[in-house]
Amino acid sequence: MRGTYVVKITIDDELRSRLRGLNEEVELCDAAGRTIAQVVPVSAYEDFWYTLMAAETGLSKEEVRRRRQQKGGRTLAEIWKSLGRQ
Repeated sequence: MRGTYVVKITIDDELRSRLRGLNEEVELCDAAGRTIAQVVPVSAYEDFWYTLMAAETGLSKEEVRRRRQQKGGRTLAEIWKSLGRQ
């Protein structure tokens, strides 16, 4: 579910504790109190993503999840070849 341009930052236990264990949504603010980011737990993000994909495809969240976890498939080159394009 992660895009190519995701920045990954490793946090220490102290910061994780200050962020309430990242078990709920956290709002990050600058010194002036302006919100600069909203951080949501992975479980909440995944639930949102599956809900969005289900709405876009007409499939259930469970079916979207099942299809996403499937292994296999074909490469783009194989698909183009089957369509008669090289």
